[in-house]
Amino acid sequence: MAAPSTTRRKFLGRLSLPERTYVMDALRAETVGGVLLLAAAVTALIWSNVPALHHSYESVSHFEFGPEALGLHLSVAHWAADGLLALFFFVAGIELKRELVAGDLRDARAAVLPVVAALSGMAMPALVYVLTNVVGGGSLDGWAVPTATDIAFALAVLAVIGTSLPSALRAFLLTLAVVDDLCAILIIAVFFTARIDFAALGGAVVGLCVFWLLLRKGIRGWYVYVPLALVIWGLMYNSGVHATIAGVAMGLMLRCTTREGEEHSPGEQVEHLARPLSAGLAVPLFALFSAGVVVSGGALGDVFTKPETLGVVLGLVLGKAIGIFGGTWLTARFTRASLSEDLAWPDVFAVATLAGIGFTVSLLIGELAFAGDDLLTDEIKAAVLTGSLIAATLATVLLKLRNAKYRALCEREERDDDLDGIPDIYEQDDPAYHLRMAEIHDRKAAEHRRMARETAAARSRLAEVAGGAGEEDDGPA
Repeated sequence: MAAPSTTRRKFLGRLSLPERTYVMDALRAETVGGVLLLAAAVTALIWSNVPALHHSYESVSHFEFGPEALGLHLSVAHWAADGLLALFFFVAGIELKRELVAGDLRDARAAVLPVVAALSGMAMPALVYVLTNVVGGGSLDGWAVPTATDIAFALAVLAVIGTSLPSALRAFLLTLAVVDDLCAILIIAVFFTARIDFAALGGAVVGLCVFWLLLRKGIRGWYVYVPLALVIWGLMYNSGVHATIAGVAMGLMLRCTTREGEEHSPGEQVEHLARPLSAGLAVPLFALFSAGVVVSGGALGDVFTKPETLGVVLGLVLGKAIGIFGGTWLTARFTRASLSEDLAWPDVFAVATLAGIGFTVSLLIGELAFAGDDLLTDEIKAAVLTGSLIAATLATVLLKLRNAKYRALCEREERDDDLDGIPDIYEQDDPAYHLRMAEIHDRKAAEHRRMARETAAARSRLAEVAGGAGEEDDGPA
């Protein structure tokens, strides 16, 4: 009987070329969206804190419109939270489906690490919040607020500080966020549904079944799916279940595997169209009407003195970092996996700290957890902003310490000496690549030999001229 293999599986190693291409395209869109999100958050804070502008911010946020007969006469802020974020979770649903059927999560062994890390990164912040409020005598209603990671905001921080984070770490952060988003949706559905209108919920389920059947039949055309999606969303909203559930459900139904003759799956094509709308419009507008909290010295002081707000800050800053890092280390320890030789454990801790940036979903859960208490809701929002800022600052310091190493890794990943559009590091097992490189080196060698001959000839001519001049000068004056 053959001896069992003692080879230890590597994690956070180099991605496959197709996965790397997909991840880099997705992260590029999220990074642009994250910068817009950051700008929207700053705009909201300025708009709501400048005395001359504060009234206009409140007026716009609370302005109501929509068909009242359909139960959709909502404020602008409400439309942003329940309507626009449905698009955000629709894209998250597609991402999750793709990861499950064509990405890293399709392999159970590869999926263990990001899933355990994500779950640990949600459980630990909740535990930190609960412990803080049990000791301080605060409300436990906000336990879910610090559990969410905002991938767009995290990538915006990376874009601003210019860190050349290796693609494997970026993919790890993206996968964490995908699992995080799914768990956040489940938390919203299970813990923040106060009442259920079963007639409306049944209608939404029927609509989702029709949506699925149309996809199965291969029916195409936005004019079919967009009106149907709006009907499903409206029914889901009126059912009492948070309307963003409709978005993630429809995203999970799209096919994300390619068939013969297809370059991209339908899910990838729809995601390509929807992601710019989500990252560039939906999420920034939500931030614009959710991040507008009045900030003062007293309010910032309350963030660190009230157990509810302190629990949020500690959950984001400490809970996320400890949970993700601890879950990752324990997974490696008990699955006999080993970290890629290109990285070190401080790199994992820096990314875990970066995941403490909880913005979009944290703000949403904060509004749901403390609905009816406007003062505490604003204080929780201030805590989310404060915790995210602290986490971003710590992550920036930690990542900057390793930036030189990251730049070297990225340069190696991007190097393409044969100019075929594929990084050389992915072609080491391709004989054609080595033949192309041999031709390139032969041409360079021939050029250097030619230059050597020309240089030698030029030196010889100079020596002859110098020698002739010396003989003429030897005669008498």
